[in-house]
Amino acid sequence: MEALFEILKPASEDWALAESLDPERLPAHIAIIMDGNGRWARQRNLPRVAGHRAGVEPVRQTVETCARLGVKYLTLYAFSSENWKRPRTEVDTLWRLLRLYLAKELPLLQRNNIRLVAIGRLDGLPERVQQELGESVEATAANDGLQVNLAINYGGRAEVVDAVNALLAESRARGTLGGLSVSEDDISKRLYTAGAPDPDLLIRTSGEMRISNFLLWQIAYAELYITETLWPDFTRTELLKAILDYQRRDRRFGGLSPAGGKDNPGRHAQPALRVVAR
Repeated sequence: MEALFEILKPASEDWALAESLDPERLPAHIAIIMDGNGRWARQRNLPRVAGHRAGVEPVRQTVETCARLGVKYLTLYAFSSENWKRPRTEVDTLWRLLRLYLAKELPLLQRNNIRLVAIGRLDGLPERVQQELGESVEATAANDGLQVNLAINYGGRAEVVDAVNALLAESRARGTLGGLSVSEDDISKRLYTAGAPDPDLLIRTSGEMRISNFLLWQIAYAELYITETLWPDFTRTELLKAILDYQRRDRRFGGLSPAGGKDNPGRHAQPALRVVAR
């Protein structure tokens, strides 16, 4: 966490929030549904693409903050498999912004020892996007700090389907299809996020109360944090507040708290879902 204080102003709100965090209880994996770009633009009488452009800075701040905090994994929902239904001009703008982000932010990723991984049905992306995304993934492959999973052309149901089909293909190749028996571990090892722990904290901006087909398998026991803040307005302060709220939760994973079902001393039981007004 010392690396985070290097970029914070003493006595600022962010400094106070960071000081309140328990470095031993940081979420290992944070997932974020970045929602509200269109609404942000509409409130300002701007075209929707202006909201997407404004959403780039929160991505930059979130990635750098997580890296400096010592969070191990960050998964960002960048483009769902359903987003193809949007107007062609908007979709094309999203690809241009992604390519610009990759070109501009690669030095930041390298400087902070961040590894970029793309998850989703990547073969459905425009060829040039596939190429430049692949180059950034390859360039950061040796980095062993924060791993940023960029979910692109991603759908949670499609991910499970792909994992099951991979299992079937492997079993068919071995000639063991007739006696195939599948465990949860078998599925987990074949998900796009294989090798990463399930998310501890799922943040959704814009106040919408739904999961939107995101990491359906992996978020079984994630703590949910819903904020009314629209993604372009999501700051480092907002992220630190979400993590602090996470640290106040009593995570039981379907069981009981250690002290005979009572809350741990000095902690407060929290609901599984927290909605925060802006």
